[in-house]
Amino acid sequence: MSLRKDYIRPLDIRHGRIDMNHGAGGRASAQLIEELFLPALDNAFLRQGNDGATLPLPPAGRLVMSTDGHVVSPLFFPGGDLGALSVHGTLNDVAMMGAAPLYLSASFILEEGFALADLQRLVQSMGRAAREAGVPVVTGDTKVVERGKGDGVFISTTGVGVVAPGIDVSGAHARAGDVVLLSGPIGEHGVAVLSQRESLAFETAILSDSAALHTLVADMLQAAPGLHVLRDPTRGGLATTLNEIARQSAVGMVLEEAAIEVLPQVEAACELLGLDPLYIANEGKLVAICAPDDEAAVLAAMRAHPLGRRATRIGTVSADPHHFVQMNTRFGGKRVVDWLSGEPLPRIC
Repeated sequence: MSLRKDYIRPLDIRHGRIDMNHGAGGRASAQLIEELFLPALDNAFLRQGNDGATLPLPPAGRLVMSTDGHVVSPLFFPGGDLGALSVHGTLNDVAMMGAAPLYLSASFILEEGFALADLQRLVQSMGRAAREAGVPVVTGDTKVVERGKGDGVFISTTGVGVVAPGIDVSGAHARAGDVVLLSGPIGEHGVAVLSQRESLAFETAILSDSAALHTLVADMLQAAPGLHVLRDPTRGGLATTLNEIARQSAVGMVLEEAAIEVLPQVEAACELLGLDPLYIANEGKLVAICAPDDEAAVLAAMRAHPLGRRATRIGTVSADPHHFVQMNTRFGGKRVVDWLSGEPLPRIC
């Protein structure tokens, strides 16, 4: 049912704030959806107006579903914001299964008193990210909690995709002798968020690498359908991601420190703050593990894509009953790259 525009005052986006009525399921809730959410996220599925969306099934392949909660602080950071990040993060989780993302859903937890202008900015960013990715937000939900019981806004997104026949990507498929590839420099997202949070200024701007990786993955799979593993090194960074794969596949890894690119400004910031870039979150990078025979084709596909131009081989998979990830250092030594311990950067995604 559409709202009665003749007697309901439009939302005051510039000065208005979320109140408890916006989460009560009544007229105020409907107005918030119609005037703020729908214009930003509009598509035919969302306009069905039901509690869920009726969607066509893919003609072949296996469905993949992933869900993620996004609680980054601050909400806006150099190179991105919570809205776009909530789209990119879930699309990437689906893509790392070798799937082509099809649809997204979104759930918003809003705190009483949150500015409508900031909410609109986040939702518009989310809509742009979804349109650029070609993956619509087809259904959603909004709840409001009392002042002091949230932190502005939390967004949970769920993605659905389809894996084409013949594709079988899993963290359990790494094999001794495989090569480990990385799509680009690491650490940009975590340092960008930290710089905004702590009001740190660096001579060179550090921007989040937040991006949707599914088109890069599609090109890689076209070049090498037998790709073994895909993973995006988000929380815990590259080091934790590789340890997860090593344990899941019951293998070890040997990395080359000189091959892992860190931008000079990120490296300088990490040195200043006492952080290791290997453990800093990324939101627009991926790790791929493939057979040696596929390395050239996969690297060529990565480097031909805007999000993989600086892709490189960073190591190999080894037979190791202890499942250690080890690194050959620039100085000719070797060290163990262990799991992340503690939480050096809270709430970065």
